[in-house]
Amino acid sequence: MSTNEPFVLKSKDIPEVSESSLATNKLIRNTYMLLSMTLLFSAFTASLAMMFNLPHPGFILTLVGFFGLFFLTSKLRNSVWGLAAVFALTGFMGLTIGPMIGMYISNFSNGHELVIMAFGTTAAVFLGLSGYALTTKKDFSFLNAALFAGLIVAVVGIVGVFVLSMFGIHVGGLQLALSGLIVLLMGGFMLYDTSNIVNGYETNYIMATVSLYVSIYNMFIHLLVIFGLWGDD
Repeated sequence: MSTNEPFVLKSKDIPEVSESSLATNKLIRNTYMLLSMTLLFSAFTASLAMMFNLPHPGFILTLVGFFGLFFLTSKLRNSVWGLAAVFALTGFMGLTIGPMIGMYISNFSNGHELVIMAFGTTAAVFLGLSGYALTTKKDFSFLNAALFAGLIVAVVGIVGVFVLSMFGIHVGGLQLALSGLIVLLMGGFMLYDTSNIVNGYETNYIMATVSLYVSIYNMFIHLLVIFGLWGDD
């Protein structure tokens, strides 16, 4: 080839990008964009709950509201109404966490620090675990059985703590152990859910967002419980 001949990039010199890789990248981008928006919306509704001093809806109503909106989101996940449903779900969860944050700020001398510690730790753990799963692309589907078993134990523990507290029984130690278990579970779910996105097991960005949101929400709450119990005299 002459030195004066212009260089032309031929199609065979361009690496091909598979359609599955493009779809996965789009799914990741849409999921984390929607996740960021829903977290901001939850923070907004939580601040409204604190501003107007709204009471916590209670354990039963929270469960009914969450599962009702979750199933609605799941049903509408392939339509534009799925976006409205996921914002309704995360907005409702923000309303439930606002009174809890307000209680910590009001009842603890270092309430603001406890909230910031729980938020910062949750953010650091999520970014670390999710980033690891994204960069390594390791398949964490093998965690499925262990996470499911741990979730059953956690649900039984939550119901047990709720019942015992209704009878005025002090459950601080049990609550601390239960919250520790839930934090570990949510870390596992962060790895598992991110891996599902990367490896193509989850292809709907709305449901992927909900899965990650629930892990972040629960980790934040139970880290706040742990920090509060440690600082409780």
